[in-house]
Amino acid sequence: MTLEQRVQAFVTLGEKISTLPTYDIDYLVRGASSENGWFDEESVKAALKGISVILEASTLEEWVNKYTLSNTFTDKHILVIMAGNIPLVGFHDAFTTLLSGHKLLAKLGSQDTFLMKWILRELQEIAPDFTSQITFLEGKAEQVDGVIATGSDNSARYFQSYFGKYPNIIRKNRTSIAVIKGDESAETLGRLQEDILRYYGLGCRNISKIYIPEGYDLKPLLGALEKPAMNCIQNHKYSNNYDYNKSVYLVNKVPHLDNGGLMMRETSELVSPIAVTFYETYQNGAELKQILDTQKEKIQCIVTDGQWLAGSYNFGDAQYPKVDDYADGVDTMAFLQSL
Repeated sequence: MTLEQRVQAFVTLGEKISTLPTYDIDYLVRGASSENGWFDEESVKAALKGISVILEASTLEEWVNKYTLSNTFTDKHILVIMAGNIPLVGFHDAFTTLLSGHKLLAKLGSQDTFLMKWILRELQEIAPDFTSQITFLEGKAEQVDGVIATGSDNSARYFQSYFGKYPNIIRKNRTSIAVIKGDESAETLGRLQEDILRYYGLGCRNISKIYIPEGYDLKPLLGALEKPAMNCIQNHKYSNNYDYNKSVYLVNKVPHLDNGGLMMRETSELVSPIAVTFYETYQNGAELKQILDTQKEKIQCIVTDGQWLAGSYNFGDAQYPKVDDYADGVDTMAFLQSL
């Protein structure tokens, strides 16, 4: 199967995803939510939308041309250990592995098997040659030529000890932040709902902390986030987390702000619990840069209004990365190309 044929197969997959009829989406939502209570209709639709965008023909062709990829299938076996915190979070690793021509050994996240199996089987229907390239791994892999593993800091230590002898990309816990300048409009602030609350805050691209200038009034932001936060409360798992964290704060008399669906607490900590967003003040750009430099190994992405900081995303864009927005800043395709 040539590189051009592989690209076309993924383009066709993207087109199919973008035109799924309602009954197919309903089927996917039922299957995904029965496996994972966080995977509701909005979350599944958002994940599918994000994938269909990166699989557009012009996007893929421009991206692939940056690399020197095999024009035939290779004999390399790539073990991809996927997380399951948000719908189809492991797709990009699977996609790059197959597009590069390697064989995919997919170790699926325990709470995201339904959607991942569905999308890869759809690919096999579009291009049956991929059938021999995809293995859903249940036990131990007999042959491994490279490893891409995503998990927590604890699991990363295990991955490193077990798979360190192979060429690898091993990802640890990361989170994302927002920086407010202080002159943003209410409409602009409202776009932060996508970055904070999409997928209920479970992803590494979700904003867990906001940096605000000294003296900034957070009430307009809390107001802008009130309606989407109240929508989140309708999910019982999110609601349970909100109630639990609110109780902890009240019992321990922890100062916090609350709009009825999302709490905000001032702290130097970086990673907030579900239904809570941390915040911290800064005096000037130099101080902010110093703070961010000390935390860069834990930050997945930064959002600001108008991409105020180099390499940042606009408000509302964090959950829709481009095809070359690699997790942890490590070029996955370059890694696969090198094997």
